[in-house]
Amino acid sequence: MELRDYIRILHKSWVMILVFVLVAVAAAATYSLMQTPKFSASAKVFVSTQSTGTAQDLAQGNSFSVQRVKTYSDLVAAPIVLLPVIGTLGLGITADDLAKQVTASAPLDTSIIEIAVSDTDPVRAADIANAISISLAAVVQTIETPNITGAVSPVKLTRAQEATVPSVPVSPNVPLNIALGLLVGLALGVGVAVLRETLDTRIRNERDVEQVTDIPILGGIVFDAKAQDRPLIVHVDPRSPRAESFRTLRTNLQFLDVGRTDRSFVITSSIESEGKSTTGANLAIALADSGARVLLVDADLRRPKIADYMGIDGTVGLTDLLVGRADLADIIQPWGRSKLFVLPAGQVPPNPSELLGSARMTYFIGEFNKNFDIVIFDAPPLLPVTDAAILAKSVGGALVVVAAGRVHKNQLTGAIAALGNVGASVSGLVLTMLPTSGADASGYSRYGYGYGYGADDADTLEATPRNGVRKTKVRN
Repeated sequence: MELRDYIRILHKSWVMILVFVLVAVAAAATYSLMQTPKFSASAKVFVSTQSTGTAQDLAQGNSFSVQRVKTYSDLVAAPIVLLPVIGTLGLGITADDLAKQVTASAPLDTSIIEIAVSDTDPVRAADIANAISISLAAVVQTIETPNITGAVSPVKLTRAQEATVPSVPVSPNVPLNIALGLLVGLALGVGVAVLRETLDTRIRNERDVEQVTDIPILGGIVFDAKAQDRPLIVHVDPRSPRAESFRTLRTNLQFLDVGRTDRSFVITSSIESEGKSTTGANLAIALADSGARVLLVDADLRRPKIADYMGIDGTVGLTDLLVGRADLADIIQPWGRSKLFVLPAGQVPPNPSELLGSARMTYFIGEFNKNFDIVIFDAPPLLPVTDAAILAKSVGGALVVVAAGRVHKNQLTGAIAALGNVGASVSGLVLTMLPTSGADASGYSRYGYGYGYGADDADTLEATPRNGVRKTKVRN
């Protein structure tokens, strides 16, 4: 991943990361509040030796005391030192239990021993530290005194600092625990966000498509929450950014496959509900508005939708033409004030694939190309059935619709492979349902703002067929 990928992940998953941070901070704060505060008191003992006062004796005594400091530090937690303390203060615990509360340290090359005691009672902590310092001095005095009558110990321990009653607990360290909780929560949140993004194979933007194939992206259609209620956005709201994105797609399509004589395209997708039918219908309207003679054919003989979207009678259509029950001139219906004609699917047949791959279908594809400038075929998805692949081979070009956030990379790869297996050409890809905000927001959402349209465009809100009979508004 590149740096911009991590930035996009942080932008996209900042809410989840924030939740992790808040949970971790709350856990750290709860843990800290549930802990019993402990106080620490410390006393310091100075180790010295008896000497005659000469410089040589002083140097030897200082060296001797420094060497002994480590040994005396180890004695601090020994029962010989702690048992008198327990008896004096009446602690009622064992020497092992008290040893867990006591630590002794000696700074390097010094004759100082620091005795620290932690306890839930600050007064008791100070009393124990002072008592241990006294007990340690007595024990050392006894141990170091030679077993000779009248002999004295060469080593003397003097309490250099008396332990005072602490006022602030040393644990729990609430600010530190909260800071650690924040760091842990942040690390977990970022880690989960990166892992989720790595495991997520759905296509969300143009860069994801480019990782799958080098087929050109002809355009992008932004997500519209009201698309179900107003599928023909070019017809209903021509000033909207989404309508402008279809006009952009129209412009790009006019420069596509310039070497191919027949300007017909199959519009399909990898899986269902990617917006292929609405894309085909809106593209056909946009092409017709530019002055082209356009035929929109509903070749989805399994779940036809074009008749409902266009608000026409779909009981007779392509199926009847292919089985010889109707003539072409009788079933093609003009739509609107432009040169747009619609051929609905008709009745759903039991053998859609065979009909679309028949010789009669190939013949009528040629007839469509002779009589119209551009022909748009709305076909079923590629992965569930083979209809679109069979039809695309005969038509000569396919536009694959890719719904952002819905289709996975392996599904798009399989759809393109399905077309390649039959020798069908993929003319381009069309991204749909692109988000208009967030980390995956597309630049396509900016198209359309600032453009004005005349009264003629407003008049298309009610389509008037070429036979002069005014139709009702498109059914939402």
